[in-house]
Amino acid sequence: MKLWSGRFAQETDPRVESFTESISFDVRLARHDVRGSQAHATMLAKVGLLTEQERDQIVNELNAILARIENGDLELSPSLEDVHMHIESALIEKLGDVGRKLHTGRSRNDQVATDMKLFTREAIEHIDRLLQDAQCALVDRTERDVDVILPGYTHLQRAMPVMAGHYWLAYCEKFQRDRDRLSDCLRRVNVSPLGCAALAGTSLPIDRDYTTELLGFSEPAANSLDVSSDRDYQIEFVSALALIATHLSGWAEEWILWFSTEFGFLKLPDAYTTGSSIMPQKRNPDVLELIRGKSARVMASVSQLLLLVKNLPMAYNRDLQEDKLALFDAYDTIAACLELVPDIISGAELQVDRIRERLDEGFLDATALMEYLIKRGVPMRSGHGIVGRLVAECEQRGCRLSDLTLAEFQAASDRVDETVFDVLGPDNAVAALQSYGSGGRAAVAEQTQRWKQQLSES
Repeated sequence: MKLWSGRFAQETDPRVESFTESISFDVRLARHDVRGSQAHATMLAKVGLLTEQERDQIVNELNAILARIENGDLELSPSLEDVHMHIESALIEKLGDVGRKLHTGRSRNDQVATDMKLFTREAIEHIDRLLQDAQCALVDRTERDVDVILPGYTHLQRAMPVMAGHYWLAYCEKFQRDRDRLSDCLRRVNVSPLGCAALAGTSLPIDRDYTTELLGFSEPAANSLDVSSDRDYQIEFVSALALIATHLSGWAEEWILWFSTEFGFLKLPDAYTTGSSIMPQKRNPDVLELIRGKSARVMASVSQLLLLVKNLPMAYNRDLQEDKLALFDAYDTIAACLELVPDIISGAELQVDRIRERLDEGFLDATALMEYLIKRGVPMRSGHGIVGRLVAECEQRGCRLSDLTLAEFQAASDRVDETVFDVLGPDNAVAALQSYGSGGRAAVAEQTQRWKQQLSES
Protein backbone atom coordinates (compact mmCIF):
# COMPACT_ATOMS: atom_id res chain seq x y z
CA MET A 1 0.00 0.00 0.00
CA LYS A 2 1.42 3.38 -1.04
CA LEU A 3 -0.76 5.90 0.74
CA TRP A 4 1.47 8.91 0.13
CA SER A 5 2.31 8.54 -3.56
CA GLY A 6 0.46 8.48 -6.87
CA ARG A 7 3.57 7.35 -8.70
CA PHE A 8 2.95 3.60 -8.61
CA ALA A 9 0.50 1.58 -10.68
CA GLN A 10 0.81 -1.64 -8.65
CA GLU A 11 0.23 -2.43 -5.01
CA THR A 12 3.29 -3.45 -3.01
CA ASP A 13 3.94 -7.19 -2.85
CA PRO A 14 2.97 -8.37 0.68
CA ARG A 15 6.36 -10.02 1.01
CA VAL A 16 8.00 -6.67 0.34
CA GLU A 17 5.77 -5.05 2.94
CA SER A 18 6.95 -7.61 5.47
CA PHE A 19 10.57 -7.27 4.37
CA THR A 20 10.68 -3.48 4.52
CA GLU A 21 8.59 -2.78 7.62
CA SER A 22 10.17 -1.29 10.71
CA ILE A 23 7.06 -0.71 12.83
CA SER A 24 7.89 -3.86 14.79
CA PHE A 25 10.83 -2.05 16.38
CA ASP A 26 10.48 1.68 15.71
CA VAL A 27 7.08 1.95 17.42
CA ARG A 28 9.09 2.85 20.51
CA LEU A 29 9.80 6.18 18.80
CA ALA A 30 6.11 7.14 18.87
CA ARG A 31 6.47 9.64 21.72
CA HIS A 32 9.42 11.32 20.04
CA ASP A 33 7.69 11.35 16.66
CA VAL A 34 4.64 13.03 18.16
CA ARG A 35 6.79 15.60 19.92
CA GLY A 36 8.67 16.43 16.73
CA SER A 37 5.45 16.62 14.73
CA GLN A 38 3.83 18.91 17.25
CA ALA A 39 6.84 21.24 17.11
CA HIS A 40 6.70 21.15 13.31
CA ALA A 41 2.97 21.95 13.29
CA THR A 42 3.50 24.80 15.75
CA MET A 43 6.18 26.24 13.48
CA LEU A 44 4.00 25.88 10.37
CA ALA A 45 1.31 27.94 12.10
CA LYS A 46 3.86 30.56 13.12
CA VAL A 47 4.98 31.09 9.50
CA GLY A 48 1.42 30.99 8.13
CA LEU A 49 1.43 27.55 6.49
CA LEU A 50 -1.21 26.36 8.98
CA THR A 51 -3.92 28.28 10.75
CA GLU A 52 -3.89 28.34 14.54
CA GLN A 53 -7.06 26.23 14.51
CA GLU A 54 -5.41 23.64 12.25
CA ARG A 55 -2.36 23.61 14.50
CA ASP A 56 -4.48 22.98 17.57
CA GLN A 57 -6.41 20.20 15.81
CA ILE A 58 -3.17 18.50 14.80
CA VAL A 59 -1.49 18.88 18.21
CA ASN A 60 -4.52 17.57 20.08
CA GLU A 61 -5.09 14.64 17.74
CA LEU A 62 -1.42 13.67 17.91
CA ASN A 63 -1.81 13.41 21.68
CA ALA A 64 -4.81 11.17 21.20
CA ILE A 65 -2.95 8.98 18.70
CA LEU A 66 0.00 8.62 21.07
CA ALA A 67 -2.36 7.53 23.83
CA ARG A 68 -3.85 4.91 21.49
CA ILE A 69 -0.39 3.58 20.67
CA GLU A 70 0.69 3.43 24.32
CA ASN A 71 -2.57 1.70 25.28
CA GLY A 72 -2.23 -0.79 22.43
CA ASP A 73 -5.39 0.51 20.76
CA LEU A 74 -3.85 1.47 17.40
CA GLU A 75 -3.51 -1.43 15.01
CA LEU A 76 0.03 -1.79 13.69
CA SER A 77 0.28 -2.94 10.07
CA PRO A 78 3.37 -3.77 7.97
CA SER A 79 1.62 -2.07 5.04
CA LEU A 80 2.24 1.29 6.73
CA GLU A 81 5.94 0.45 7.19
CA ASP A 82 6.96 2.55 10.16
CA VAL A 83 5.80 4.54 13.15
CA HIS A 84 5.83 7.79 11.18
CA MET A 85 3.33 6.56 8.58
CA HIS A 86 1.12 4.96 11.23
CA ILE A 87 0.83 8.26 13.06
CA GLU A 88 0.30 10.29 9.89
CA SER A 89 -2.25 7.82 8.56
CA ALA A 90 -4.22 7.92 11.82
CA LEU A 91 -4.06 11.72 11.75
CA ILE A 92 -5.38 11.89 8.18
CA GLU A 93 -8.11 9.37 8.98
CA LYS A 94 -9.32 11.68 11.76
CA LEU A 95 -8.66 15.15 10.30
CA GLY A 96 -8.67 14.64 6.55
CA ASP A 97 -6.97 17.44 4.62
CA VAL A 98 -5.85 19.14 7.83
CA GLY A 99 -3.89 16.01 8.67
CA ARG A 100 -2.42 15.93 5.18
CA LYS A 101 -0.87 19.36 5.79
CA LEU A 102 1.37 18.21 8.66
CA HIS A 103 4.13 16.92 6.39
CA THR A 104 4.51 20.29 4.68
CA GLY A 105 8.19 21.26 4.44
CA ARG A 106 9.31 17.98 5.97
CA SER A 107 10.57 14.60 4.74
CA ARG A 108 10.64 11.27 6.50
CA ASN A 109 14.40 11.62 6.24
CA ASP A 110 14.65 14.57 8.63
CA GLN A 111 11.68 13.24 10.60
CA VAL A 112 13.51 9.96 11.30
CA ALA A 113 16.71 11.82 12.14
CA THR A 114 14.84 14.11 14.54
CA ASP A 115 13.12 11.21 16.29
CA MET A 116 16.37 9.33 16.67
CA LYS A 117 18.18 12.35 18.06
CA LEU A 118 15.39 12.94 20.57
CA PHE A 119 15.57 9.27 21.56
CA THR A 120 19.36 9.26 21.81
CA ARG A 121 19.41 12.45 23.85
CA GLU A 122 17.00 10.90 26.33
CA ALA A 123 18.95 7.64 26.35
CA ILE A 124 22.18 9.48 27.17
CA GLU A 125 20.52 11.23 30.09
CA HIS A 126 19.15 7.91 31.37
CA ILE A 127 22.48 6.08 31.15
CA ASP A 128 24.20 9.01 32.86
CA ARG A 129 21.78 8.77 35.80
CA LEU A 130 22.36 5.02 36.08
CA LEU A 131 26.13 5.51 36.07
CA GLN A 132 25.78 8.10 38.81
CA ASP A 133 23.74 5.61 40.86
CA ALA A 134 26.56 3.09 40.48
CA GLN A 135 29.11 5.70 41.57
CA CYS A 136 27.06 6.55 44.65
CA ALA A 137 26.92 2.87 45.61
CA LEU A 138 30.71 2.64 45.22
CA VAL A 139 31.32 5.70 47.40
CA ASP A 140 28.99 4.28 50.05
CA ARG A 141 31.07 1.08 50.02
CA THR A 142 34.23 3.15 50.46
CA GLU A 143 32.94 4.52 53.76
CA ARG A 144 31.53 1.15 54.81
CA ASP A 145 34.84 -0.67 54.19
CA VAL A 146 37.02 2.14 55.49
CA ASP A 147 39.37 -0.15 57.47
CA VAL A 148 39.60 -3.04 55.01
CA ILE A 149 42.87 -3.71 53.19
CA LEU A 150 42.84 -5.67 49.94
CA PRO A 151 45.66 -7.26 47.97
CA GLY A 152 46.16 -5.37 44.74
CA TYR A 153 47.00 -7.41 41.66
CA THR A 154 48.88 -7.03 38.42
CA HIS A 155 48.93 -9.94 35.96
CA LEU A 156 46.52 -11.55 38.47
CA GLN A 157 49.52 -11.88 40.81
CA ARG A 158 49.63 -10.25 44.22
CA ALA A 159 51.42 -6.92 43.96
CA MET A 160 50.80 -4.29 46.65
CA PRO A 161 48.19 -3.76 49.37
CA VAL A 162 45.57 -1.03 48.97
CA MET A 163 42.65 0.21 51.00
CA ALA A 164 39.37 -1.33 49.82
CA GLY A 165 38.10 2.15 49.13
CA HIS A 166 40.83 2.60 46.56
CA TYR A 167 39.35 -0.28 44.60
CA TRP A 168 35.80 1.11 44.80
CA LEU A 169 36.94 4.57 43.73
CA ALA A 170 38.85 3.14 40.77
CA TYR A 171 35.47 2.18 39.28
CA CYS A 172 34.12 5.62 40.12
CA GLU A 173 36.86 7.00 37.90
CA LYS A 174 36.04 4.61 35.06
CA PHE A 175 32.34 5.42 35.24
CA GLN A 176 33.12 9.15 35.33
CA ARG A 177 35.07 8.85 32.10
CA ASP A 178 32.02 7.08 30.68
CA ARG A 179 29.82 9.95 31.82
CA ASP A 180 32.22 12.49 30.35
CA ARG A 181 32.14 10.69 26.99
CA LEU A 182 28.35 10.70 27.04
CA SER A 183 28.32 14.40 27.86
CA ASP A 184 30.64 15.13 24.97
CA CYS A 185 28.55 12.98 22.63
CA LEU A 186 25.45 14.89 23.72
CA ARG A 187 26.85 18.08 22.17
CA ARG A 188 26.70 16.49 18.72
CA VAL A 189 23.40 14.76 19.34
CA ASN A 190 21.77 18.00 20.39
CA VAL A 191 21.79 19.53 16.89
CA SER A 192 18.41 19.69 15.16
CA PRO A 193 17.90 17.98 11.77
CA LEU A 194 14.27 19.09 11.49
CA GLY A 195 13.58 21.21 8.43
CA CYS A 196 16.38 19.82 6.29
CA ALA A 197 13.68 17.83 4.47
CA ALA A 198 14.75 15.07 2.07
CA LEU A 199 18.29 16.31 1.38
CA ALA A 200 18.21 19.86 -0.07
CA GLY A 201 15.96 21.76 2.29
CA THR A 202 12.74 23.41 1.11
CA SER A 203 11.54 26.51 -0.73
CA LEU A 204 8.80 27.00 1.87
CA PRO A 205 9.31 29.75 4.49
CA ILE A 206 9.90 27.44 7.47
CA ASP A 207 11.62 28.61 10.68
CA ARG A 208 14.23 26.06 11.73
CA ASP A 209 15.44 28.17 14.63
CA TYR A 210 11.95 28.01 16.10
CA THR A 211 11.64 24.22 15.93
CA THR A 212 15.16 23.98 17.34
CA GLU A 213 14.02 26.02 20.33
CA LEU A 214 10.77 24.11 20.75
CA LEU A 215 12.57 20.75 20.83
CA GLY A 216 15.34 21.91 23.14
CA PHE A 217 18.15 21.45 20.64
CA SER A 218 21.17 23.74 20.87
CA GLU A 219 21.27 24.73 17.20
CA PRO A 220 19.94 23.69 13.76
CA ALA A 221 22.14 21.50 11.58
CA ALA A 222 23.93 23.65 9.01
CA ASN A 223 23.94 21.32 5.99
CA SER A 224 20.77 19.62 4.80
CA LEU A 225 22.64 17.09 2.65
CA ASP A 226 24.72 15.92 5.60
CA VAL A 227 21.73 15.52 7.90
CA SER A 228 19.93 12.78 6.00
CA SER A 229 23.00 10.51 5.99
CA ASP A 230 24.55 11.43 9.34
CA ARG A 231 24.67 8.56 11.81
CA ASP A 232 27.95 9.60 13.42
CA TYR A 233 26.22 10.47 16.67
CA GLN A 234 24.75 6.98 16.89
CA ILE A 235 28.12 5.33 16.35
CA GLU A 236 29.63 7.65 18.93
CA PHE A 237 26.90 6.88 21.47
CA VAL A 238 27.09 3.13 20.96
CA SER A 239 30.90 3.32 21.16
CA ALA A 240 30.51 5.01 24.54
CA LEU A 241 28.13 2.24 25.56
CA ALA A 242 30.70 -0.33 24.45
CA LEU A 243 33.27 1.21 26.80
CA ILE A 244 30.73 1.09 29.62
CA ALA A 245 30.20 -2.58 28.74
CA THR A 246 33.96 -3.11 28.89
CA HIS A 247 34.13 -1.63 32.38
CA LEU A 248 31.14 -3.64 33.57
CA SER A 249 32.57 -6.82 32.11
CA GLY A 250 35.93 -6.31 33.84
CA TRP A 251 34.18 -5.61 37.14
CA ALA A 252 31.99 -8.69 36.74
CA GLU A 253 35.01 -10.87 35.95
CA GLU A 254 36.83 -9.73 39.09
CA TRP A 255 33.83 -10.36 41.29
CA ILE A 256 33.25 -13.78 39.73
CA LEU A 257 36.82 -14.64 40.72
CA TRP A 258 36.42 -13.11 44.17
CA PHE A 259 33.21 -15.12 44.69
CA SER A 260 34.95 -18.41 43.90
CA THR A 261 36.05 -20.77 46.67
CA GLU A 262 39.64 -20.30 45.53
CA PHE A 263 39.52 -16.58 46.32
CA GLY A 264 36.74 -16.46 48.87
CA PHE A 265 36.89 -12.65 49.05
CA LEU A 266 33.23 -11.93 48.42
CA LYS A 267 29.75 -13.16 49.23
CA LEU A 268 27.10 -12.13 46.71
CA PRO A 269 23.47 -11.49 47.73
CA ASP A 270 21.22 -14.50 47.21
CA ALA A 271 18.93 -12.32 45.09
CA TYR A 272 21.69 -12.05 42.47
CA THR A 273 22.84 -15.66 42.37
CA THR A 274 21.19 -18.86 41.13
CA GLY A 275 21.38 -22.56 41.90
CA SER A 276 22.29 -25.65 39.94
CA SER A 277 19.79 -28.07 38.41
CA ILE A 278 21.76 -31.02 39.75
CA MET A 279 24.28 -29.83 42.38
CA PRO A 280 22.39 -28.66 45.48
CA GLN A 281 25.34 -26.87 47.07
CA LYS A 282 25.93 -24.43 44.21
CA ARG A 283 25.51 -20.65 44.31
CA ASN A 284 26.35 -19.43 40.83
CA PRO A 285 27.18 -15.79 39.95
CA ASP A 286 24.88 -15.95 36.92
CA VAL A 287 23.96 -12.26 36.94
CA LEU A 288 27.61 -11.22 36.83
CA GLU A 289 28.31 -13.81 34.16
CA LEU A 290 25.48 -12.43 32.05
CA ILE A 291 26.72 -8.86 32.50
CA ARG A 292 30.08 -10.11 31.27
CA GLY A 293 28.42 -11.99 28.41
CA LYS A 294 26.02 -9.24 27.35
CA SER A 295 28.95 -6.87 26.90
CA ALA A 296 29.70 -8.75 23.67
CA ARG A 297 26.35 -7.69 22.20
CA VAL A 298 27.05 -4.03 22.90
CA MET A 299 30.53 -4.21 21.41
CA ALA A 300 29.14 -5.96 18.34
CA SER A 301 26.65 -3.11 17.85
CA VAL A 302 29.54 -0.72 17.19
CA SER A 303 30.76 -2.92 14.34
CA GLN A 304 27.21 -3.33 13.07
CA LEU A 305 26.74 0.44 12.75
CA LEU A 306 30.17 1.07 11.26
CA LEU A 307 29.65 -1.64 8.65
CA LEU A 308 26.17 -0.29 7.93
CA VAL A 309 27.38 3.16 6.91
CA LYS A 310 30.85 2.49 5.51
CA ASN A 311 29.82 2.25 1.81
CA LEU A 312 26.78 4.51 1.68
CA PRO A 313 26.70 7.42 -0.77
CA MET A 314 25.60 10.82 0.47
CA ALA A 315 22.03 11.45 1.66
CA TYR A 316 19.46 8.91 2.77
CA ASN A 317 19.60 5.23 1.84
CA ARG A 318 17.17 2.63 3.10
CA ASP A 319 20.04 0.72 4.68
CA LEU A 320 19.85 3.27 7.47
CA GLN A 321 16.58 1.77 8.67
CA GLU A 322 18.77 -0.91 10.26
CA ASP A 323 20.55 1.58 12.54
CA LYS A 324 17.79 1.44 15.13
CA LEU A 325 18.21 -2.27 15.81
CA ALA A 326 21.84 -1.86 16.84
CA LEU A 327 21.31 1.31 18.87
CA PHE A 328 18.18 0.08 20.64
CA ASP A 329 19.80 -3.23 21.58
CA ALA A 330 23.02 -1.64 22.85
CA TYR A 331 21.10 0.90 24.90
CA ASP A 332 18.62 -1.62 26.32
CA THR A 333 21.42 -4.02 27.23
CA ILE A 334 23.54 -1.45 29.07
CA ALA A 335 20.51 0.02 30.83
CA ALA A 336 19.44 -3.44 32.03
CA CYS A 337 22.94 -4.16 33.35
CA LEU A 338 23.31 -0.81 35.08
CA GLU A 339 19.89 -1.14 36.74
CA LEU A 340 21.29 -4.09 38.72
CA VAL A 341 24.76 -2.79 39.49
CA PRO A 342 24.08 -0.53 42.52
CA ASP A 343 22.18 -3.22 44.42
CA ILE A 344 24.84 -5.84 43.69
CA ILE A 345 27.55 -3.47 44.89
CA SER A 346 25.62 -2.53 48.01
CA GLY A 347 24.50 -6.07 48.85
CA ALA A 348 27.82 -7.87 48.42
CA GLU A 349 29.82 -8.63 51.56
CA LEU A 350 33.60 -8.65 51.68
CA GLN A 351 34.81 -11.70 53.58
CA VAL A 352 37.10 -9.62 55.74
CA ASP A 353 38.42 -12.44 57.92
CA ARG A 354 39.25 -14.58 54.91
CA ILE A 355 40.99 -11.66 53.20
CA ARG A 356 42.87 -10.73 56.35
CA GLU A 357 44.17 -14.21 57.12
CA ARG A 358 45.83 -14.42 53.70
CA LEU A 359 46.99 -10.82 53.44
CA ASP A 360 50.56 -11.73 54.37
CA GLU A 361 50.82 -14.03 51.36
CA GLY A 362 52.52 -12.81 48.20
CA PHE A 363 55.02 -10.35 49.73
CA LEU A 364 52.73 -7.34 49.35
CA ASP A 365 55.22 -5.29 51.37
CA ALA A 366 58.18 -5.90 49.04
CA THR A 367 57.78 -2.58 47.21
CA ALA A 368 57.49 -0.73 50.53
CA LEU A 369 60.77 -2.32 51.61
CA MET A 370 62.44 -1.27 48.35
CA GLU A 371 61.24 2.31 48.78
CA TYR A 372 62.50 2.25 52.37
CA LEU A 373 65.96 1.50 50.98
CA ILE A 374 65.62 4.25 48.38
CA LYS A 375 64.82 6.76 51.12
CA ARG A 376 68.03 5.70 52.84
CA GLY A 377 70.17 6.38 49.79
CA VAL A 378 70.16 3.06 47.98
CA PRO A 379 69.74 3.45 44.18
CA MET A 380 66.37 2.18 43.00
CA ARG A 381 67.71 -0.64 40.83
CA SER A 382 70.07 -1.77 43.58
CA GLY A 383 67.22 -1.74 46.10
CA HIS A 384 65.08 -3.72 43.66
CA GLY A 385 67.78 -6.40 43.46
CA ILE A 386 68.29 -6.51 47.25
CA VAL A 387 64.59 -7.01 47.96
CA GLY A 388 64.28 -9.55 45.15
CA ARG A 389 67.01 -11.67 46.75
CA LEU A 390 65.38 -11.39 50.16
CA VAL A 391 62.03 -12.49 48.72
CA ALA A 392 63.71 -15.48 47.06
CA GLU A 393 65.27 -16.43 50.39
CA CYS A 394 61.91 -16.12 52.18
CA GLU A 395 60.25 -18.31 49.56
CA GLN A 396 62.87 -21.01 50.16
CA ARG A 397 62.35 -20.84 53.91
CA GLY A 398 58.56 -20.44 53.73
CA CYS A 399 58.51 -17.22 55.75
CA ARG A 400 57.53 -13.57 55.37
CA LEU A 401 59.83 -10.59 54.98
CA SER A 402 58.80 -9.44 58.44
CA ASP A 403 60.06 -12.78 59.83
CA LEU A 404 63.65 -11.98 58.89
CA THR A 405 65.95 -10.68 61.61
CA LEU A 406 67.53 -7.27 61.66
CA ALA A 407 70.91 -8.94 61.18
CA GLU A 408 69.65 -10.63 58.02
CA PHE A 409 68.41 -7.32 56.65
CA GLN A 410 71.71 -5.64 57.50
CA ALA A 411 73.60 -8.43 55.80
CA ALA A 412 71.68 -7.55 52.64
CA SER A 413 72.25 -3.78 53.04
CA ASP A 414 74.20 -1.74 55.56
CA ARG A 415 71.63 1.09 55.19
CA VAL A 416 69.04 -0.84 57.21
CA ASP A 417 68.32 -0.31 60.91
CA GLU A 418 65.50 -1.32 63.26
CA THR A 419 63.08 1.12 61.55
CA VAL A 420 62.79 -1.38 58.68
CA PHE A 421 60.07 -3.18 60.59
CA ASP A 422 57.93 -0.01 60.43
CA VAL A 423 57.31 -0.61 56.71
CA LEU A 424 56.89 -4.39 56.77
CA GLY A 425 53.52 -6.13 56.72
CA PRO A 426 50.50 -5.03 54.70
CA ASP A 427 49.26 -2.53 57.29
CA ASN A 428 52.57 -0.72 57.39
CA ALA A 429 52.97 -0.92 53.62
CA VAL A 430 49.59 0.75 53.11
CA ALA A 431 50.35 3.35 55.77
CA ALA A 432 53.52 4.29 53.88
CA LEU A 433 51.58 5.17 50.70
CA GLN A 434 51.21 8.94 50.53
CA SER A 435 51.26 10.16 46.92
CA TYR A 436 48.20 11.89 45.48
CA GLY A 437 45.78 9.28 44.13
CA SER A 438 47.48 6.40 45.93
CA GLY A 439 45.86 3.50 47.77
CA GLY A 440 46.92 4.70 51.22
CA ARG A 441 44.45 5.57 53.96
CA ALA A 442 44.86 9.36 53.86
CA ALA A 443 44.79 9.55 50.07
CA VAL A 444 41.66 7.37 49.87
CA ALA A 445 39.92 9.46 52.53
CA GLU A 446 40.73 12.60 50.54
CA GLN A 447 39.39 11.10 47.31
CA THR A 448 36.26 9.82 49.06
CA GLN A 449 35.38 13.33 50.19
CA ARG A 450 36.04 14.66 46.71
CA TRP A 451 33.71 12.07 45.21
CA LYS A 452 30.97 12.72 47.77
CA GLN A 453 31.02 16.41 46.94
CA GLN A 454 31.23 15.83 43.18
CA LEU A 455 28.31 13.41 43.14
CA SER A 456 26.17 15.64 45.34
CA GLU A 457 26.63 18.44 42.81
CA SER A 458 26.04 16.43 39.62
